[in-house]
Amino acid sequence: MAPPSSSSSERKSRFMKWLSKLFRGGPSRGGGGGGRHPQLLGEESMVSWRQPARSLDEHSRPNKEKEESDHPVSLSLAEDWRRPPGYRLPTDYDDELARALHSSLNPSGYPPYAPPQYYHRDYRICGGCHRDIGFGNYLGCMGQFFHPECFRCSSCGYPITEHEFSLSGRDPYHKSCFKELTHPKCEVCHEFIPTNEAGLIEYRCHPFWSQKYCPSHEHDDTARCCSCERLESWDARYYSLGDGRSLCLECMQYAIMDTGDCQPLYHAIRDYYEGMNMRLDQQIPMLLVERQALNEAIIGEKNGFHHMPETRGLCLSEEQTVTSIQRRPKIGGHRLVGIKTQPQKLTRKSCEVTAILVLYGLPRLLTGAILAHELMHGWLRLKGYRNLNPEVEEGICQVLSYMWLESEVLPSKGMASTSAASSSSFSSKKGGKSNVENKLGEFFMHQIANDASPAYGGGFRAANAAVNKYGLRSTLEHIRLTGHFPL
Repeated sequence: MAPPSSSSSERKSRFMKWLSKLFRGGPSRGGGGGGRHPQLLGEESMVSWRQPARSLDEHSRPNKEKEESDHPVSLSLAEDWRRPPGYRLPTDYDDELARALHSSLNPSGYPPYAPPQYYHRDYRICGGCHRDIGFGNYLGCMGQFFHPECFRCSSCGYPITEHEFSLSGRDPYHKSCFKELTHPKCEVCHEFIPTNEAGLIEYRCHPFWSQKYCPSHEHDDTARCCSCERLESWDARYYSLGDGRSLCLECMQYAIMDTGDCQPLYHAIRDYYEGMNMRLDQQIPMLLVERQALNEAIIGEKNGFHHMPETRGLCLSEEQTVTSIQRRPKIGGHRLVGIKTQPQKLTRKSCEVTAILVLYGLPRLLTGAILAHELMHGWLRLKGYRNLNPEVEEGICQVLSYMWLESEVLPSKGMASTSAASSSSFSSKKGGKSNVENKLGEFFMHQIANDASPAYGGGFRAANAAVNKYGLRSTLEHIRLTGHFPL
């Protein structure tokens, strides 16, 4: 093929000479490679770096030897002329030329030109240690690569070597570790809660304590605390009260076991009533009794609405002989033994109230809530409230029970629940309670507020709404006149 036109060659030659001057800082020096800078030959960037100084013998070598050394350059130029215009092969000198040109055009101190880094076809970075995996064994997961020892469980931190594993988002887990983290365990038997016939995990959960347990424990005679309703765990035995009831370890710390222990609490609640201008003029006897004695007293009552299946207190209106607990029992293993009881004949003296009975063995706050409820029954009878329907009478009694608990657990809020309670001084006489006891008090309040029965639950919510809107005194006056709550 014919060489390029002379005009084009001249323009290119002038441009290449200009570049050569730019990098050398002076006029081009001809010759066979003796200059300090690379020289440009023809159309291509043919690099000829300066060689060490040659001896006179080398300059006087035969012309034939020089022609043979120049022959590859000629062949290279000939090959270049055969290529289409604008085509050129990259050379090692291109990068050096680009850096020099970049430096000359950008003298303001920008970072030097850095050519992109190229990796071999099998180059991989470990997603765990972030190092090159090289050509060794590797694992691929979630679009990443890992050394086998770097693919680790997000829970225990040990390498995952099994063929199957679990993922949560982008975090891998051993299947066993993932089950430990996500599969609920029964808080009674401490086993994984089994799946039902449909393959779904089915369990029961207490609405207040969030205790999760297998459905089977509701029917396998697992003990339930008679106070807080939590089921007995297999590694924490409950105490048996000897009358079919069980008490958990937390409730046992605050349990009131005999009538003598309960008297200070009883008088404190009477003071609470007096602080709300609801003084009880008559001294009503109070007795702590066993479950059987309470049930027998209920049978002897002609009138009255009782919360079934478990009644924990009673405002007695009939004359009866009741067996009360006179000395607290002792703990023998996980049972209470040595209970000393005494029959006591209760007579009525020109009033509608004979005595107040409360189950023994309950925590102080629950015992107090029961006493507050039963004292309200006594107050209503002593003040002439007659023939009230169960929703009204039980509802307003539950309000007084709730208010007393609120004053114990949340003193600042409890006194603000009704304007009639503002003069109470009982809360200032109390000592501090532990977080465990306060939590029990919150649970007893939760029980009252969420009771499903029409009289105790529905009645409380209607009575509480009326008291919050009109105040306790106005609500009681409306009940006395109409027998119903104000709308």
